[in-house]
Parts: sequence; C-alpha cells; structure tokens
Amino acid sequence: MQIMIHFEAESIIIPACNFPKFILVHTSTRRRHFSISSLSHPYILVVPAVCSSKLVHATVYAFEIGWDFFRTMKNTHRGGHVKKKKQSDGARLIISATAGIIVGYLIGINFPYVALTKIDLPSSIHSSSENTNNEYQSKPSERNFPENLGLVNTPVTPQIYVPTNPRGAETLPPGIVVSETDLYLRRLWGRPSEDLKKKPKYLVTFTVGWDQRDNIDAAVKKFSSDFQILLFHYDGRTTEWDRYEWSKKSIHVSVTRQTKWWYAKRFLHPDIVAAYDYIFVWDEDLGVKHFNGDMYMKVVKKYGLEISQPGLEPDNGLTWEMTKRRGDKEVHKDTEEKPGWCSDPRLPPCAAFVEIMAPVFSREAWRCVWYLIQNDLVHGWGLDFALRRCVEPAHEKIGVVDSQWIVHQVIPSLGQVTNAEYGWQEVKDRCKSEWALFQDRLANAYAVYVRETGKAKP
Repeated sequence: MQIMIHFEAESIIIPACNFPKFILVHTSTRRRHFSISSLSHPYILVVPAVCSSKLVHATVYAFEIGWDFFRTMKNTHRGGHVKKKKQSDGARLIISATAGIIVGYLIGINFPYVALTKIDLPSSIHSSSENTNNEYQSKPSERNFPENLGLVNTPVTPQIYVPTNPRGAETLPPGIVVSETDLYLRRLWGRPSEDLKKKPKYLVTFTVGWDQRDNIDAAVKKFSSDFQILLFHYDGRTTEWDRYEWSKKSIHVSVTRQTKWWYAKRFLHPDIVAAYDYIFVWDEDLGVKHFNGDMYMKVVKKYGLEISQPGLEPDNGLTWEMTKRRGDKEVHKDTEEKPGWCSDPRLPPCAAFVEIMAPVFSREAWRCVWYLIQNDLVHGWGLDFALRRCVEPAHEKIGVVDSQWIVHQVIPSLGQVTNAEYGWQEVKDRCKSEWALFQDRLANAYAVYVRETGKAKP
C-alpha cells in the first residue's frame, strides 16, 4: 500500500516498510504511475515501507530541506544570467542537497512533532485512492478507505486490561467486545441493520442423510419462520437438498460419518446459539404428523420447561415409560417404572428425564448441557440421565409434552455410512461402552468434587 503525504505544497509517496531506501522518480514517471500532478518540484521521493510517524516525519523533513537547499543553491548559481558555469557548481549543488537532507533528517527524527499538523495521512490516503480509481476505473478491487483511517493526531490508546472480559480479550475496551454470535444469514450489501426482516427465535437442528429426505422435509414444514433450520449432513450430500425451497434458507454443515452430539459439541457452542431462546437437537427418523412447532413452544413456556421432548407414540420405538405419550394430559413430569428402576421417584428414569432422540433445551439449560457433552463420546448415551444436573428443581423443569407428540421410527441409518468392515451392531456396541464410560467419568468427577470441597450434590 502507498501512503500519500501532503507537506505544504509538496507531495511525497511512502509505500510501506524498509527504511531507508530512497528512490527519486522523475515527474513523467510519477504522473504515469502515481497520478500526482500538484508538486512544486519535478521529483517524488519514494520511501519503501516507513513504519512509524516519527520516521515518516524525519523523511519528509530530510527531503524537503534537501530540496530547498538544492533549489536555493541552483538559483544562486544561475543568477545574473551567467552563461559559463564552472565544473565545481554541480559538486556544490550535490553537497548542498546532501547537507540539507542530513540536517532535515536530524530535525525530523529529534523533533518529530514540530510540524506534525502539516501531515495529513488519512486525507492523503483517501485522495490517493480516489486519484488511482479515476485513472484506472477498470480496477474494481481498488479500495476507498474511511476518512478517519490512521489519524496521526488521534490520542495514544491507553493501556487496557479488563479481567472481566472474555479470555483473550482483556486488552480490549469492553464496549467493542462481542462475546456471542448467531447463525443468522446476512446479505453482502446494504446496511447491516436492515439485513434481517425477521430474526428467528428458535434453532432446530437435524442430523441427516439424503435417504431420510422425506422425513426431514415433512419435519421442517412443521416449523414456522420463527425457527432457524440447521442440517448436519453425515453422508456428505448437501447440494441435493436444494430441490427444497426451505433448504435454500437453511444452514448446512457437512462432515461425513459423524453423530449429532459430535456436531453439537463443535458447532453449537452456547455463545454461538445465544441468540435463540430454545434449541432443538433432533434425530432424522421422527414422524411428525401430530406435531406443530409453534404449539409446542406455547406449551413449553406455559409449564416453564427448561428441558423437554414431545411425547412418543406408545406403539413405536418406546424404551422408557417416562417418554410415553399420555392422551389425557398436556404435559407430564414423572412416571412409574419397572420395580427397582427408580431409587427416588424424583430422579431418572421416573422423573427429571427425557431421551436424547428429540430433546429441546432452553438457552440457559443448553449452556450447561453443552459442557456436559464429552468430546470423544459421540453417541451421547447416558447423557439423558445426567441432564437433571443442569436445571433446578429438575423434576419441575424437565418434562414431556403430551399434546404434541411424535413417532420414533427407529431407522439405524448412521450404521449404513460407517466403514465397510463395521456395521450397525458395531455402532451399537460402541454406544453401550460410551454409556459406561460416561457414568464412570461423572461418578469420578463428583468423587473428586466431594473430596476437595467436602460438599455433596444430590
């Protein structure tokens, strides 16, 4: 980049950062390459890469005073219309110019702020860019810089350290720190404030393969424009989904042979999804004939559920009594299980429990649940028994919505995209081993907590 510096009537081009390499460019070359025409002398000083305002100032003074000495001495020797010149005149001119450059540089480097107001970096940058654009209008990549870019008279930034800022941002003023983001799709033009006609309030994620496109198409149509759709593609097929109009407004993330909890841990950090009131983390094999997203959210808010799921049709894919739909209720929060399964009626699987196939989390609950997900335990088995740790009282804040129910079709689709040597049975075996690992880690973590603090959480 070239920085154009105006110094009174003269102009100097300073490109970038290897001082001191001086190059005198004659006017004809200057005009052809730099489009500068308002100089009082026929040369431009090109200084590659001057890195500081102090060095810029010294360079300007050196060249300016050197040029003045050269011009004065030259005019003196030309006075009186002397036709015959001595050979020593040229040497005197060179010595005068060199002396002027040295004196000017010493003045500039030792008194860098003597005439700093004469240097206007930003306006020069702007005018240089405009001049270049005028002469080379065929270059769309040229940039017009903001008028306030690099003001040399801007106050020196004070030393900042704000320990309450997010880690790594302690040296930034709090007012500029943006610690959270969203998944809103934005335009490449216009005002940022006008990008979104409507901000989705909820995020719905599905982990999908192309074979289940009909299921997903039916499911997505159950959600209004208040819901942002995010598809995680485990089979690598994404462009095929463009046949659906809703897909063009959705977000697509593709990594082959991964599970929804692998995706959730890596792409649904609480600070990324903080803009959404509720987050759906759903499987692809769900029948949604009796489900409506807007009605579901009304019920969830009515009963204050922080973690929930739709009720499951009793005849299909049912594992736990807690998740079975009850036709005479709008919501239920507890159940009776097989003898010996529940040590406490307020603990899983009799209460404070939903399954991991179609959970829905509030923003606050998800902020805790995300930290509970283990990086290497990708299937999430056992996670449903630990969700109660993220809301209190769990037996009141976790429940099943009976008035909006779904059907679990139990399609082992993920096993079809595994390595040829390993099928669905091997996937299921890993699920079970992950459950045991998760239980051990959780138990060990609480044992350490109790030992270090002397406190126990029920």
